[in-house]
Amino acid sequence: MLVLGIETSCDETGVALYDTDHGLQAQALHSQVAMHNRYGGVVPELASRDHVERLVPLLEQVMADAQRPLSAIDAIAYTQGPGLAGALLVGASVATALAMSLDRPVIGVHHLEGHLLSPLLSDDPPEFPFVALLVSGGHTQLLRVDGLGAYTLLGETVDDAAGEAFDKSAKLLELGYPGGPALSALAAQADPTRPDAPRFTLPRPKLKSDDLDFSFSGLKTAVLTQVKKGLAPEHRPDLAREVEEAITDVLVGKALKALKQTGLSRLVISGGVSANRRLRAKLAEASARWPAKKAPLRVHFPPLALCTDNGAMIAYAGACRLAAAKAAGPEAVPLAGIDTQPLRFDVRPRWPLEELPAVSAHPPAAAGI
Repeated sequence: MLVLGIETSCDETGVALYDTDHGLQAQALHSQVAMHNRYGGVVPELASRDHVERLVPLLEQVMADAQRPLSAIDAIAYTQGPGLAGALLVGASVATALAMSLDRPVIGVHHLEGHLLSPLLSDDPPEFPFVALLVSGGHTQLLRVDGLGAYTLLGETVDDAAGEAFDKSAKLLELGYPGGPALSALAAQADPTRPDAPRFTLPRPKLKSDDLDFSFSGLKTAVLTQVKKGLAPEHRPDLAREVEEAITDVLVGKALKALKQTGLSRLVISGGVSANRRLRAKLAEASARWPAKKAPLRVHFPPLALCTDNGAMIAYAGACRLAAAKAAGPEAVPLAGIDTQPLRFDVRPRWPLEELPAVSAHPPAAAGI
């Protein structure tokens, strides 16, 4: 089954072609970072207009790279939400129009489910059940995942998400947009062993709380306080390093607590922050320290190319839902968000992940990329 995936939820236009028998056939991605950088963040109207300009050429590029005609497509998946309403409408309109012209089913995919399932496209895919730490843009959530659509929310942010904490702290340090990668790059320049290195100490909000929720707004305020005190240029890397340490300490601590509470030993990290090197290093250290009497801790990430928004994760999530719904019978098809006769479309800028229906306990095995 050949599924086309279209991603336009925010500031990246992604198109991909996924074959359930042979894996990812081709993908193309355009980032709007350079355009939004001058404004210090995403401008929704500009994002929507850029998607309009980029989407069809990217579609043509993917089909040419895969050496497949449009008629070979079996289904079309697009990001239905959550995200920027105007940006979502661009992808939804193109996907639905193409589905109508080809007489193919169209599948509205939850953006976060795409991220959640993206580690299944890695060379070392996780088995169900597992705990998932979803750190994408304005979302920071811990979930128990028992299968496709079988998601139990364990904890989430009560204010700023981890990605927002990275971006807002980077802005305070005048690092531009996107802030996360820039802050991590600056943090890598710090040398905490030098004699004159300043000792910044930032809070680790809710790290020791009994629940599995997150809160990062206080961290941003603490960074602002340090900046207002006066920050010498040579000390900026040291503060950036402490910001990164604080955020990743909380993410790792909460993820390990979730594993202990659920009794599971598999952890999946997905979303843009999953590319962070310090987060990956700390989880590797946690795996090495995992009690020997328990099952070994397995930590899974998406391929680096699939950490940020992309069409491949949307194509794969759509393929999983289509395959599972067909296996469950005709009555399950509409419940899976699949429209077999697309005459209209809608988008869902706000869409809680736990509202997704469970279609199957286990999605089909992924062919590697």
